[in-house]
Amino acid sequence: MTKVKSQRELEQIQEKIEYQTWELKVFIADIIPTCCTRENMEDRLVELENLVTTYWWLVILKQIQKRWAPDYNTYIWSWKLDEIISEMKETWSSLLIFWDILKPHQIYHVNEKLRTIWAKAWDRVDLILKIFEKNARTEESRLQIELASIKHMGPRIFGMGMELSRQWGWSKLARWKWETNTEIMKRHLRDMQFNIKKELEKYEHVREEHRKWRRKKWFFTVWIVGYTNAWKSSLLNTLTWKWVLSEDKLFATLWTSVGKMHIENSKIKWDDFIYEKPTEILLNDTIWFIRDLPPDLIKAFASTLEDSIESDLLLHVVDTSDPKIDEKIQVVENILTSINANQSRLYIFNKIDLLTPEQLKDIKKRFKTYKPIFISSFKKIWLEELKKEIIKNLK
Repeated sequence: MTKVKSQRELEQIQEKIEYQTWELKVFIADIIPTCCTRENMEDRLVELENLVTTYWWLVILKQIQKRWAPDYNTYIWSWKLDEIISEMKETWSSLLIFWDILKPHQIYHVNEKLRTIWAKAWDRVDLILKIFEKNARTEESRLQIELASIKHMGPRIFGMGMELSRQWGWSKLARWKWETNTEIMKRHLRDMQFNIKKELEKYEHVREEHRKWRRKKWFFTVWIVGYTNAWKSSLLNTLTWKWVLSEDKLFATLWTSVGKMHIENSKIKWDDFIYEKPTEILLNDTIWFIRDLPPDLIKAFASTLEDSIESDLLLHVVDTSDPKIDEKIQVVENILTSINANQSRLYIFNKIDLLTPEQLKDIKKRFKTYKPIFISSFKKIWLEELKKEIIKNLK
């Protein structure tokens, strides 16, 4: 390592860490309340590690600390943070990521300590936003991510000036004589939020016109929802012969994709009308769901999620091979409730090809109250039965 000459150079190194071309070595950490089991906390770290891997980085070490509540200044004990910094220095790790959402003063104090080894700290939402930014393909999704970033980063006025200048292209900031630097930052963030929301309103209007057109043409819409990495996009591809990116990664899909499912010899009743063969149903693949997302992050994507409220039927896709299946079903249900998506839904238990006959029998017994439909979108197992159930529930 070359010798760092000034504090400003340390700041610039921290700002550019995530933009390095080589594989970044990452240290992840969490705290566990003394009343909770270590197994549950390790499961959280596994999901955090999967997020890091999605960003093509490498997790070097994990650290869990037992304590009743986070430290006020540094989230974990100061002496534990010193231990982590020492280990990061030995392994040349550049980034420390916490599972929990850190308060502005906590992330500030941790970053101040990490400057001595040219490293940086994030919380889990910072990482998720970076993944969103990397995978965004449409202008609307980019605007939504930018809005979510401002909402998350807004309270962190400490040392944000240069990073915001780089990200949003500020060169010279207009300043009133009585304004402090913090007030300037807050004002510009408010202006940016206002402008982004105005832009997103245009997309909301276009989407509303699309919904009106579908109603006018008597198109039925079915919305596919589920926890991230439940293979929702794979199901859409199989049912509609539409190619949508389908990867074994968290947050592979960040925008809405629509495909037509063509069904022969069907009759669907809508109000007083009966539609006979052939039938075309619009299937929509929506964005990610994941646990413990802050409300502001969900609200930032509300314009995309609002179509699910207007759909005729929801397909809740579940990963049957996931050991935390109960918890993840509930996460999706809670988010659907928060956006007032209350229409009827079918529970699609996907990936049955990954289960043994005994495991499948156990799953059927445990979740029989959901009246699940078991399929494999990859092996194309029992998809005709799924189509029949969709038609039946649209009658």
